[in-house]
Formats: sequence, structure tokens, C-alpha cells
Amino acid sequence: MNLGFFTMPIHPLDKDWRQSLREDRDAFALADELGFTEAYVGEHITDRAENITSCISFLAWIASDIKRMRLGTGTVNLPNAHPAAVAAQVAMLDHMLDGRFNFGISPGGLMSDAEVFGNIDANRNAMFLEAIDFVIRIWTTDPPYALGGTYWKVSTARTMMAEIGQGAIARPLQRPHPPIVVTAVSPHSQGVAEAAVRGWLPISANFLLPKWVATHWSKYTEGCERTGRPADAANWRVAKSIFVADDLAEARAYALGPQSPYRFYYRQLLTKLLKGGRGNLFKEDPNAPDESVDLDRVLNELVIWGTPDKVADDLLAFGEKVGRFGTLLYAGKDWADPSLARRSMILLADKVRPKIASMAALPP
Repeated sequence: MNLGFFTMPIHPLDKDWRQSLREDRDAFALADELGFTEAYVGEHITDRAENITSCISFLAWIASDIKRMRLGTGTVNLPNAHPAAVAAQVAMLDHMLDGRFNFGISPGGLMSDAEVFGNIDANRNAMFLEAIDFVIRIWTTDPPYALGGTYWKVSTARTMMAEIGQGAIARPLQRPHPPIVVTAVSPHSQGVAEAAVRGWLPISANFLLPKWVATHWSKYTEGCERTGRPADAANWRVAKSIFVADDLAEARAYALGPQSPYRFYYRQLLTKLLKGGRGNLFKEDPNAPDESVDLDRVLNELVIWGTPDKVADDLLAFGEKVGRFGTLLYAGKDWADPSLARRSMILLADKVRPKIASMAALPP
């Protein structure tokens, strides 16, 4: 069982931005020191709490601090940027990381971002597919480009000067391109099947109930079968909200208490998703009214917390529900108490990881 890190950082609105950025950077550095194999960071433009505005810029900032693990965007929200800019920036980042880069992509889920970029009423899934197709074609065809679609055009035909390099967009170090990763945020996500058809890799989000996480494997298998490729559970990443402490009472307070960063995180998410009509993510019965979803129940169902022994037992029980997967992604939260936040990651790596090794033998 590999350990990874995934943060869609949600910080208190009054926290100094410099401090939260430093703590986010420190979490990545600690994950690298502890032997995590990969780490991802999200981005949003119009959210004071989710205050990393560019995952590419953030990863470029920390690139020299990370010596071993792969780094990934989690995700680049493709409808909000021109595909030529994405292709060039990702190519440079892949070189900065010596090819240790995973390209996480999505249509973007924050509606205020969609509004500010003018695509809130557009078919953002179609924009997403056109954008990634353009990015891949930029990386795999020679200039001058002649790409025309519904939403974008890419051409350097009028200004091409091949002899001096003008008119060519950079290509990544990994050929034909870095691994492409998508985050699944819906039960029975058809996007997982379509991603598998294209050879992309899935991450199951940490705000889905275990019964909905389990549906992603069958969809991934479906997509692989359509291309005659065996589905490998090692390719499946699953994110989970986890807090580990030496003392059980301390763990409960930090994970569930009134000042808990986990409570703050899920309050923010719950508010957004209910407002956006996506409360079904938190329901065992999709037909249940939104009023049936309350924050305490969400925390009890989605946060694994406790001493190393309890966390290991709970993770093994989670594995029995969802099946075998290759990488457990520790979902980052605000470092309300930096010493406890660091200790949680250390205990997960040193004390919990050996106890959950048997998850590798679970049936997919």
C-alpha cells in the first residue's frame, strides 16, 4: 500500500495567507521525508478559504524542496485556461521536476470560478474534453499548429520561424506526456470509465461515502475492458480524511471537536455542495432530503481518526468496503495545531502503514 498526499487546502478566512502557504508547503516536504510516493494540490481563483490560486505555480515554488515523490496538479481546471498556456506551463513544470509530474485535470467544480471565467452556463464538460485534446495534440504534433474547435483555436502558422524556434510550444520531459489523472467526485462516475478508455488514472475523492467510492472500481474496470486492457488496482488512488494521534481523546477533539480543522473543512464543503444540488454525495439514500444531511454525521462517516491501532483497524474496515486500491491519499487539512498535524502524518507513515499492509491482498 503506497501512501500519497492530496490537499484541496481549506484555511480559516482570517489566517495570514503567507502562513497558510508555508504550512501547505511544509506538509508536502514532510510527506516527501516520510516516503509518500506522490502528492497533489488543488486550485481555485474565487475562494478565500481555498487559497491556492494556481496549482502549477505552487508546485513550481516547492519543486526544489521535494527530492523523491511525484507531484501532481489536483487539478488544473481546464475550461478556465487556454490550452496552449496549459500545455506550455505543464511542459516546463515536468522539466523542473525531472519527469516526476502527474497531470491532474478536471472541468472544475467551483461555480464562482466558472462564473468569473464566463463559462458557468457553458457545457464545461465539452470544454474540458476539447481542452485536453488540444493539449495532447500540441505535445504530439509539430508546429505550426492548426487546431480549431468550438471553444479555442491554436495556430502559429502566420508567425512561424522554425529556424530560430519561434512558433513552437514546449513539450514535457515525459513522452508522449505525463500520466494524466482525474478525480472522481460522483457515485457511479461515468467519467471514471471514460478516463480508463483513454488510459488515464482515477482518484476517488475524500468526501464520498465508502459505498460510493466502491462504485468507482467497477466503472474503471468497464473502461479498461472497452479497450481490451486489464484493470490494475495499483492505478486506483483513494483519498481519505485521516487524523492520527498518540492519545484517543486528543484525536477525537482534533478530528471532531468544535474547533476542529476537519469540522471546518467539511462545513465549507457541505455548504457548497448542498447549495450546488450535490448533497447526494453525503447520502446513503440519494432520494433522502437534504435536511437529512448534518455535519456531525458527515464527520462520523468520512473522517477516520484515533490512535494508530484504531486508525489501522478503521482503514482495514474501509478497505473491506471499497476493495483493493494502490495508493491511499492522506487528505490535507489546515494545520490548526502544526505539531499535531505533523505528528498525524508521522504516525500514519511509521505506525499505521505497517498495520495496513494486508490491504494489498484485498480483492479488487
